[in-house]
Amino acid sequence: MRRIFFFIALLTGLSSCQKPLDNFTLSSPEGNLSFDIKLINNKLNYRVHSEDKESIGLSELEIIPNASVTILDASERESNSTWNPVWGQQSSINDHFKELQLNIDMDGIEGKLLARVYNEGVAFRFVLNEGDKPKEALLKCNYNLPDTSNYYTPAGESEPLGPLDFQGLSDYLNEKNRKKRKISVPLVVESPDQGYIALLESDLYAAEGIDPIQLNIAGAEEKIIATNKVELNEKEWVSPWRVILFGKSAGDLVVNTVPINLATPSKLENTDWIKPGKTLWDWRVHGYTAPDGFEYGINTESYFRFIDFAAEKEIDYFLIDDSWYKKVTKGHFELSDKLDLQKVIDYAAEKKVNLMLYYDRRHGEYGDEELFPYYQSLGMKGIKYGFMGSDVDFTKDAIQQSALSNLLIDFHDGPVPLTGIRRTYPNAITREYCHAQQDSRRAFTPESFIKMALINAITGPLDMNNGNFDLTGINNGLRQKGPRKTNSYFSTVTSEAARTLVIFSGLVCIPDAPEAYTAKADLFEFIQKLPVGKWDESQILHSKIGKYITTARRHGKEWFIGSVYNQEGGTLDINLDFLEENQEYDVTFYEDTPETHCKTNPEAYQVHKGKVKKGEIIKAVMAPGGGHCMWIRPANGK
Repeated sequence: MRRIFFFIALLTGLSSCQKPLDNFTLSSPEGNLSFDIKLINNKLNYRVHSEDKESIGLSELEIIPNASVTILDASERESNSTWNPVWGQQSSINDHFKELQLNIDMDGIEGKLLARVYNEGVAFRFVLNEGDKPKEALLKCNYNLPDTSNYYTPAGESEPLGPLDFQGLSDYLNEKNRKKRKISVPLVVESPDQGYIALLESDLYAAEGIDPIQLNIAGAEEKIIATNKVELNEKEWVSPWRVILFGKSAGDLVVNTVPINLATPSKLENTDWIKPGKTLWDWRVHGYTAPDGFEYGINTESYFRFIDFAAEKEIDYFLIDDSWYKKVTKGHFELSDKLDLQKVIDYAAEKKVNLMLYYDRRHGEYGDEELFPYYQSLGMKGIKYGFMGSDVDFTKDAIQQSALSNLLIDFHDGPVPLTGIRRTYPNAITREYCHAQQDSRRAFTPESFIKMALINAITGPLDMNNGNFDLTGINNGLRQKGPRKTNSYFSTVTSEAARTLVIFSGLVCIPDAPEAYTAKADLFEFIQKLPVGKWDESQILHSKIGKYITTARRHGKEWFIGSVYNQEGGTLDINLDFLEENQEYDVTFYEDTPETHCKTNPEAYQVHKGKVKKGEIIKAVMAPGGGHCMWIRPANGK
């Protein structure tokens, strides 16, 4: 009898010590972030603390609308590994996180909630098990952010919004007599006492039948709401990762590796053919008259000139944009009679310059199952794909189909961002998820550039077409596709050079005429030397949204540093403490002059050389709307 009583008492004691399945806390490897999940009235809620401060208050999370949730069991694990991307901002990436898996029941629909906590951010996703499900679902997540926050968000081809408080964000969305507006990802949150947060998603590739993320607001509750509409079937279904990034500065968010760590690993067995690099581009040059009197257009001789310059300066690619064809029908391109495309192809092959071609879906439906093999048959190395729309599955298919034909793909206009896709399909080399230098021939300001460099760029590589050198000619309307309003494009040539480094991309598209670069060959040297996409390390040394940015990137023992300032102009102290000890370096400075101004004297610049060592501080002085560049390499090639 005593043994029976003892056994019952033991069971009672074990039961009373068992952790209830309604409240969990997961901390980052270094303990600076914590992620709490709490079941309240059979609804999943979460909370995030950063450095012991509540960064996101109690917020609801669901996938099956209004379902009653039961947590069946839970498990935790820690993972610490390192992997090497095919190309990127870093040559080696550490993937260190703690993960919580909750097996859940949602009114008879079983699945999992996965939560990961990194030192630089948190992420969570749903997995719905194979079996009966409703035909539609709604992935929904609330963000209860600090009341004093300011918000920034991309605005398509326009300057990103912000800083806006919550009411300002609400007024923007609900302004009358305007077409329906939306908040795009990433939503960057600036909190006076907690630094910076970015809200976005990653690994959209893994989700089927899903619409792009939509951010909205709950006015009365003052919460941000993120939703994706989902179509389900009986197969297992995986959601994208909802991602929350943290940084002490805005620049920290741009080099944060959490989004790419969360992406599905590469699906390509062989990636040897994927070569990041620089490309010339013809579209903004049409109408330019060279010093020898030659006028550029859509013709064979113009393209020969681009190819000659690319071969001379060892530029990897030449991108031929629209109008190389007249009409598209199913399975057929009617080529333009303005140029001999085959002659151009043969000449590029002779000069060992790779070609890329544009394709505009509005001009006719070719059919992707035939489009990419056709481009490959022409000897193309890539495609610039225009006007894709916001169809997730269509965009994923285009990336996969281009990979099957060994083609790089660069998306024009406003594609689905697909954050992290460059890990899964490294041929997705870049995209114009931004204002790509005079999109719609609108003016482009330093403030727009700096905002996009610190907001849009969080989602991944951008094709912004920086690097115009003939700024006076462009502003005077001496191009067929210059700004609609003359003298409305504000920049300096040094800023243009710096921008090609500041904006991360696997394909840096430089948009000016060869003669414009030849005329400033000493400044063009900075662009020419950039080892695009082959970076070992990247840092954002200075960052203030809308005001300035300094980016430093390392390739081997060489460093490239670029800074850009807004129309106020200013000076930034650049500390060279990232250089190696006891090593002398040669440095070339590419700078504005005291007379440079983005509106009145944009092409004044100076180049000079010097020596530097670790710990020195360089004062980067920038004109209004100006920039500053440095190319640093070990002295005597050591």
